[in-house]
Amino acid sequence: MAPESRSAPVTGTIADAVHAQPAVDQLVAAFARMSGFFLTAGTAGTALKLITSLATEMVAPTSGAGISMLDGSGARMTAAATGEVVEEADSLQYQLGAGPCLTAWADRVVVRVDDFGTDQRWPEWSRRAARLGLASSLSAPLVAGTQALGAIKIYGARPGICGQREEHLLSMFSSQAAMLLAHMRAADDAERVSGLIAESLRGRDVINLAKGIIMARDRVDERGAFLILASTARNQNVPVRRVAERVAMSTVPRRR
Repeated sequence: MAPESRSAPVTGTIADAVHAQPAVDQLVAAFARMSGFFLTAGTAGTALKLITSLATEMVAPTSGAGISMLDGSGARMTAAATGEVVEEADSLQYQLGAGPCLTAWADRVVVRVDDFGTDQRWPEWSRRAARLGLASSLSAPLVAGTQALGAIKIYGARPGICGQREEHLLSMFSSQAAMLLAHMRAADDAERVSGLIAESLRGRDVINLAKGIIMARDRVDERGAFLILASTARNQNVPVRRVAERVAMSTVPRRR
Protein backbone atom coordinates (compact mmCIF):
# COMPACT_ATOMS: atom_id res chain seq x y z
CA MET A 1 0.00 0.00 0.00
CA ALA A 2 1.45 3.35 -1.09
CA PRO A 3 2.23 5.97 1.57
CA GLU A 4 -0.39 8.66 1.88
CA SER A 5 0.13 11.87 -0.10
CA ARG A 6 -2.39 14.61 0.29
CA SER A 7 -3.29 18.26 0.37
CA ALA A 8 -5.04 19.74 3.37
CA PRO A 9 -6.67 23.16 3.88
CA VAL A 10 -4.83 25.57 6.14
CA THR A 11 -7.07 25.26 9.18
CA GLY A 12 -4.61 24.33 11.94
CA THR A 13 -5.20 25.45 15.51
CA ILE A 14 -3.27 24.96 18.71
CA ALA A 15 -5.89 22.41 19.76
CA ASP A 16 -5.02 20.27 16.75
CA ALA A 17 -1.52 19.72 18.07
CA VAL A 18 -2.20 19.62 21.78
CA HIS A 19 -2.11 15.82 21.79
CA ALA A 20 1.68 16.12 21.69
CA GLN A 21 3.02 18.49 24.35
CA PRO A 22 6.48 18.68 22.75
CA ALA A 23 4.82 20.00 19.59
CA VAL A 24 3.07 22.74 21.55
CA ASP A 25 6.32 23.61 23.29
CA GLN A 26 8.07 23.85 19.93
CA LEU A 27 5.41 26.18 18.57
CA VAL A 28 5.47 28.38 21.66
CA ALA A 29 9.25 28.67 21.42
CA ALA A 30 9.11 29.40 17.68
CA PHE A 31 6.35 31.99 18.09
CA ALA A 32 8.30 33.66 20.89
CA ARG A 33 11.40 33.98 18.72
CA MET A 34 9.41 35.35 15.78
CA SER A 35 7.50 37.75 18.03
CA GLY A 36 10.79 38.99 19.42
CA PHE A 37 11.90 39.78 15.90
CA PHE A 38 9.13 42.38 15.62
CA LEU A 39 10.87 44.39 18.32
CA THR A 40 14.26 44.40 16.60
CA ALA A 41 15.62 46.29 13.63
CA GLY A 42 16.18 43.08 11.70
CA THR A 43 16.10 42.98 7.92
CA ALA A 44 13.78 40.94 5.73
CA GLY A 45 16.71 38.70 4.82
CA THR A 46 17.38 37.98 8.48
CA ALA A 47 13.70 37.22 9.03
CA LEU A 48 13.67 34.72 6.17
CA LYS A 49 16.74 32.94 7.53
CA LEU A 50 15.16 32.79 10.98
CA ILE A 51 11.97 31.26 9.62
CA THR A 52 13.73 28.52 7.64
CA SER A 53 15.96 27.72 10.60
CA LEU A 54 12.97 27.40 12.95
CA ALA A 55 11.16 25.19 10.44
CA THR A 56 14.00 22.67 10.38
CA GLU A 57 14.14 22.67 14.18
CA MET A 58 10.45 21.79 14.42
CA VAL A 59 10.59 18.88 11.99
CA ALA A 60 13.64 16.66 12.30
CA PRO A 61 15.49 15.07 10.70
CA THR A 62 15.20 17.03 7.46
CA SER A 63 17.33 17.75 4.43
CA GLY A 64 16.48 21.41 4.75
CA ALA A 65 13.82 24.08 4.47
CA GLY A 66 13.19 26.99 2.15
CA ILE A 67 10.85 29.85 1.34
CA SER A 68 9.55 30.62 -2.15
CA MET A 69 8.39 34.14 -2.98
CA LEU A 70 8.30 36.55 -5.92
CA ASP A 71 11.30 38.70 -6.79
CA GLY A 72 11.11 42.32 -7.88
CA SER A 73 10.22 41.35 -11.44
CA GLY A 74 7.42 39.01 -10.36
CA ALA A 75 9.36 35.80 -11.00
CA ARG A 76 9.28 32.95 -8.51
CA MET A 77 12.45 32.56 -6.48
CA THR A 78 13.83 30.90 -3.37
CA ALA A 79 14.16 33.80 -0.97
CA ALA A 80 15.85 31.71 1.73
CA ALA A 81 17.13 28.15 2.00
CA THR A 82 19.08 26.16 4.54
CA GLY A 83 21.12 24.37 1.88
CA GLU A 84 21.89 23.96 -1.81
CA VAL A 85 19.70 20.87 -2.21
CA VAL A 86 16.67 22.98 -1.24
CA GLU A 87 17.52 25.58 -3.86
CA GLU A 88 18.02 22.88 -6.49
CA ALA A 89 14.70 21.18 -5.71
CA ASP A 90 12.93 24.54 -5.78
CA SER A 91 14.60 25.51 -9.04
CA LEU A 92 13.21 22.35 -10.63
CA GLN A 93 9.70 23.41 -9.60
CA TYR A 94 10.16 26.85 -11.14
CA GLN A 95 11.53 25.36 -14.36
CA LEU A 96 8.73 22.82 -14.68
CA GLY A 97 6.02 25.12 -13.34
CA ALA A 98 4.83 22.30 -11.12
CA GLY A 99 5.55 20.80 -7.73
CA PRO A 100 4.24 20.57 -4.17
CA CYS A 101 5.49 23.97 -3.05
CA LEU A 102 3.94 25.79 -6.01
CA THR A 103 0.67 23.92 -5.45
CA ALA A 104 0.65 24.90 -1.77
CA TRP A 105 1.24 28.51 -2.78
CA ALA A 106 -1.35 28.64 -5.57
CA ASP A 107 -4.10 26.67 -3.81
CA ARG A 108 -3.35 27.94 -0.29
CA VAL A 109 -3.28 24.45 1.16
CA VAL A 110 -0.77 22.34 3.06
CA VAL A 111 0.69 19.76 0.69
CA ARG A 112 2.30 16.59 2.03
CA VAL A 113 4.21 14.12 -0.12
CA ASP A 114 5.13 10.97 1.75
CA ASP A 115 7.18 9.34 -1.00
CA PHE A 116 8.43 10.84 -4.25
CA GLY A 117 8.78 7.33 -5.60
CA THR A 118 5.05 6.60 -5.48
CA ASP A 119 3.40 10.02 -5.70
CA GLN A 120 1.91 10.70 -9.15
CA ARG A 121 0.88 14.35 -8.92
CA TRP A 122 4.13 15.83 -10.27
CA PRO A 123 5.91 12.80 -11.77
CA GLU A 124 8.67 14.65 -13.60
CA TRP A 125 9.52 16.84 -10.65
CA SER A 126 9.37 13.93 -8.19
CA ARG A 127 11.69 11.85 -10.36
CA ARG A 128 14.25 14.62 -10.69
CA ALA A 129 14.00 15.61 -7.02
CA ALA A 130 14.70 12.00 -6.06
CA ARG A 131 17.96 12.22 -8.01
CA LEU A 132 18.98 14.98 -5.60
CA GLY A 133 18.64 12.53 -2.72
CA LEU A 134 15.22 13.72 -1.59
CA ALA A 135 12.29 11.42 -0.85
CA SER A 136 9.49 13.42 0.81
CA SER A 137 8.30 16.94 1.52
CA LEU A 138 5.82 19.13 3.35
CA SER A 139 4.78 22.55 2.01
CA ALA A 140 2.54 25.27 3.43
CA PRO A 141 1.41 28.62 2.02
CA LEU A 142 2.43 31.91 3.60
CA VAL A 143 -0.90 33.72 3.75
CA ALA A 144 -1.29 37.14 5.38
CA GLY A 145 -4.80 38.55 5.17
CA THR A 146 -5.91 38.10 1.57
CA GLN A 147 -2.37 37.82 0.19
CA ALA A 148 -0.47 34.62 -0.53
CA LEU A 149 3.09 35.87 -0.06
CA GLY A 150 4.72 32.58 -1.00
CA ALA A 151 5.24 29.16 0.54
CA ILE A 152 7.52 27.41 2.99
CA LYS A 153 8.63 23.84 2.51
CA ILE A 154 10.60 21.11 4.25
CA TYR A 155 12.39 18.33 2.37
CA GLY A 156 13.34 14.92 3.72
CA ALA A 157 15.93 12.39 2.59
CA ARG A 158 13.69 9.45 3.47
CA PRO A 159 10.00 8.73 2.89
CA GLY A 160 7.41 9.70 5.46
CA ILE A 161 9.36 12.21 7.54
CA CYS A 162 6.13 14.16 8.09
CA GLY A 163 2.72 13.07 9.29
CA GLN A 164 -0.46 14.72 10.49
CA ARG A 165 1.30 16.19 13.51
CA GLU A 166 3.85 17.95 11.28
CA GLU A 167 1.06 19.19 9.01
CA HIS A 168 -0.56 20.93 11.97
CA LEU A 169 2.76 22.29 13.16
CA LEU A 170 3.77 23.73 9.79
CA SER A 171 0.27 25.09 9.17
CA MET A 172 0.30 27.08 12.40
CA PHE A 173 3.95 28.03 12.03
CA SER A 174 3.44 29.30 8.47
CA SER A 175 0.60 31.59 9.54
CA GLN A 176 2.86 33.27 12.10
CA ALA A 177 5.74 33.39 9.62
CA ALA A 178 3.48 35.09 7.07
CA MET A 179 2.58 37.75 9.63
CA LEU A 180 6.26 38.41 10.25
CA LEU A 181 7.03 38.66 6.53
CA ALA A 182 4.04 40.95 5.95
CA HIS A 183 5.31 43.16 8.75
CA MET A 184 8.79 43.26 7.23
CA ARG A 185 7.38 44.02 3.77
CA ALA A 186 5.29 46.88 5.17
CA ALA A 187 8.36 48.25 6.94
CA ASP A 188 10.41 48.04 3.73
CA ASP A 189 7.64 49.79 1.78
CA ALA A 190 7.48 52.54 4.40
CA GLU A 191 11.25 52.94 4.23
CA ARG A 192 11.11 53.25 0.43
CA VAL A 193 8.36 55.86 0.66
CA SER A 194 10.37 57.74 3.28
CA GLY A 195 13.36 57.61 0.96
CA LEU A 196 11.34 59.08 -1.90
CA ILE A 197 10.05 61.87 0.35
CA ALA A 198 13.57 62.58 1.60
CA GLU A 199 14.82 62.67 -1.98
CA SER A 200 12.05 65.08 -2.90
CA LEU A 201 12.91 67.33 0.03
CA ARG A 202 16.58 67.28 -0.90
CA GLY A 203 15.60 68.33 -4.42
CA ARG A 204 13.53 71.18 -3.05
CA ASP A 205 16.41 72.28 -0.82
CA VAL A 206 18.94 72.45 -3.65
CA ILE A 207 16.50 74.44 -5.82
CA ASN A 208 15.96 76.93 -3.00
CA LEU A 209 19.72 77.20 -2.52
CA ALA A 210 20.24 77.81 -6.23
CA LYS A 211 17.53 80.47 -6.28
CA GLY A 212 19.26 82.27 -3.43
CA ILE A 213 22.58 82.20 -5.27
CA ILE A 214 21.00 83.57 -8.47
CA MET A 215 19.12 86.26 -6.53
CA ALA A 216 22.37 87.49 -4.98
CA ARG A 217 24.39 87.12 -8.18
CA ASP A 218 21.92 88.58 -10.68
CA ARG A 219 19.99 90.87 -8.35
CA VAL A 220 16.58 89.42 -9.18
CA ASP A 221 13.69 88.42 -6.97
CA GLU A 222 12.74 84.81 -6.12
CA ARG A 223 10.38 84.52 -9.08
CA GLY A 224 13.01 85.82 -11.46
CA ALA A 225 15.57 83.37 -10.08
CA PHE A 226 13.26 80.43 -10.64
CA LEU A 227 12.47 81.60 -14.18
CA ILE A 228 16.21 81.61 -14.90
CA LEU A 229 16.51 78.05 -13.59
CA ALA A 230 13.48 76.89 -15.56
CA SER A 231 14.60 78.57 -18.78
CA THR A 232 18.09 77.08 -18.52
CA ALA A 233 16.65 73.63 -17.83
CA ARG A 234 14.36 73.89 -20.85
CA ASN A 235 17.16 75.02 -23.15
CA GLN A 236 19.48 72.22 -21.97
CA ASN A 237 16.69 69.63 -21.82
CA VAL A 238 17.54 68.63 -18.25
CA PRO A 239 15.54 68.72 -14.98
CA VAL A 240 15.43 71.97 -13.02
CA ARG A 241 17.09 70.17 -10.14
CA ARG A 242 20.10 69.33 -12.32
CA VAL A 243 20.55 73.01 -13.19
CA ALA A 244 20.13 73.92 -9.52
CA GLU A 245 22.84 71.43 -8.53
CA ARG A 246 25.23 72.99 -11.06
CA VAL A 247 24.52 76.47 -9.73
CA ALA A 248 25.11 75.31 -6.17
CA MET A 249 28.35 73.53 -7.11
CA SER A 250 29.58 76.65 -8.92
CA THR A 251 30.02 78.33 -5.54
CA VAL A 252 32.35 75.60 -4.24
CA PRO A 253 35.99 76.67 -4.53
CA ARG A 254 37.98 74.48 -6.92
CA ARG A 255 41.07 72.68 -5.68
CA ARG A 256 44.31 73.79 -7.27
